[in-house]
Amino acid sequence: MFEARFQSFDNPKPAATGPRVESLRSELKSRDLSGFILPRADRYQNEYVPPSEERLAWLTGFTGSAGCAIVLEDKALLFTDGRYTLQARDQVDGAVFEIVPMAEASPAEWLERHLPAGARLGYDPWLHTADGAERIGRICGNVGAALVPTEPNPIDALWTGRPAPPSGPIVLHDLRYAGEYPASKIARIRAEMESLRADALVISDPHNVAWTFNIRGSDVEHTPLPLAFAILPKNERPTLFAEADKLSNMVRDRLAEVAEILPPEEFNRQLAALGVSKAAVRLDQATCADAIAKLIAAEGGRIVRGADPITMLKAVKNPVEIEGANVAQRRDGAALTRFLAWFDREAPTGRITEIDAVEALETFRRETGALKDISFPTIAGSGPNGAIVHYRVTRASNRRIRSGDLFLIDSGGQYEDGTTDVTRTVAVGEPTEQMRDRFTRVLKGHIAIAQALFPDGTTGAQIDPFARRFLWQVGLDYDHGTGHGVGSYLSVHEGPARISKLGNVPLKRGMILSNEPGYYQTDGYGIRMENLVLVTEAPDVPDGERPLNTFETLTLAPIDRRLIDVGMLTESEVSWIEIYHAKVAAALMPLVDDETKPWLAAATEPLSFG
Repeated sequence: MFEARFQSFDNPKPAATGPRVESLRSELKSRDLSGFILPRADRYQNEYVPPSEERLAWLTGFTGSAGCAIVLEDKALLFTDGRYTLQARDQVDGAVFEIVPMAEASPAEWLERHLPAGARLGYDPWLHTADGAERIGRICGNVGAALVPTEPNPIDALWTGRPAPPSGPIVLHDLRYAGEYPASKIARIRAEMESLRADALVISDPHNVAWTFNIRGSDVEHTPLPLAFAILPKNERPTLFAEADKLSNMVRDRLAEVAEILPPEEFNRQLAALGVSKAAVRLDQATCADAIAKLIAAEGGRIVRGADPITMLKAVKNPVEIEGANVAQRRDGAALTRFLAWFDREAPTGRITEIDAVEALETFRRETGALKDISFPTIAGSGPNGAIVHYRVTRASNRRIRSGDLFLIDSGGQYEDGTTDVTRTVAVGEPTEQMRDRFTRVLKGHIAIAQALFPDGTTGAQIDPFARRFLWQVGLDYDHGTGHGVGSYLSVHEGPARISKLGNVPLKRGMILSNEPGYYQTDGYGIRMENLVLVTEAPDVPDGERPLNTFETLTLAPIDRRLIDVGMLTESEVSWIEIYHAKVAAALMPLVDDETKPWLAAATEPLSFG
């Protein structure tokens, strides 16, 4: 009945990491290198990379989205963060690689303590930012070692059967979804460049290239990205570097109205030309490869580092994008509600598994007729699997859902009018009192974010504690951020703003972020409650002296009432839930099938105080 087309559940084949590491050591020796540092990155610093760029997975077996390997003559290490501790343990041969949690030591910190004097540490300058390479270079210098740029990448000389680079077409993102012409966007970017005192901007982030030129692609799984660079001079036409076979005649003609189109092979020459002209060139410190900075500086160009101004312009959605997000949320919410009704019927029977649930939800989304892709691989964890923050079900880990479980499902869709990301935690059978207590504390934190009033200029770090307060009161917490930015038919994880302890960017009206506090009992269960929210102007407050902002909740899907301990809620929190559920019912009832309607009506009834 159900199937998944946008995700698979195959177990990654164990990598022959021992022989690969030894082959790498031989290759390094032939290049007079004593080690190599390999981040999980491509030349665009993407979170998700195409199969042809999965060098870290090839070398180590680790397939998570954040990691770094260091291979020296006598040892090999894999660094990753807390999201992937269990995954790394399961995928990586501990006899070959020592796994180092980044909370204990970053790669740079480890090198400072352990890199021997006289070592020549190789790195691929296309896989490190300029700032990152400089930081590692300083550490190498401090210990009497050298950081050596290494091209071509030594992994590429060893990787037999390497997948071909992606070749999907570049398509136009229609104005009815984008809401602004490329020419207008380019004018706004140039206005920002004036204050940066830059002669040219290198657009190294493909998300920013896609937004600027109103294009999308299929080079990266689950994110409609065309992998491309661009250069935007202050006074001349921009240049987009794109492969000819990715452009139809129609797309090329439209793009040619606002930009020069050159093949990617010309990018390096154009960077060198900026240097020859002694231009001041703005580089994005978050995504710009060290190789780009070196090509410009070698010819005499002046590097101006900082944030790409496009990143902030893109994060603030225009009215068309906001309306598209609302439409996408209604469509997606109806699909998720159909799934929740189905799950409530089927899960208590003991017949369905985590994979069954993932396939069902993707099918309901596809049946909308508008789904282009999922926005990330669905996280569907029952019982102890729900406690793994970034759990991905495989055929080996697939668990049958049982009575007494909590089931956490975190998923999203890519639609031309918007990107969605939503998490619900539901009870199968009767939840324990502890489960209800923990769920209610998470929900109270979620509501605290949803109801927050905050002055213009407030950062995500200042708001993040709102969500944790009720867990902190009983000595609990969660080890991830409370919210991340979300793109408009782009990345489900979009900067620069986030709600987290590290969120130092002011939240601006028009930004869309997630609101997703959680709680995870190791080997027991996981809880997360996630809606997307829009930063908007707050109503006037009597005698207020500063402009205030608030969040408008966009996501529409019922919250499991069985997990709520009403006695723990304030009157204001109860009111928020009742108003939210009334909105959910009104918006989704016309969109769901007749079998789901009674379930939706019951799921959004007023809370019981019995």
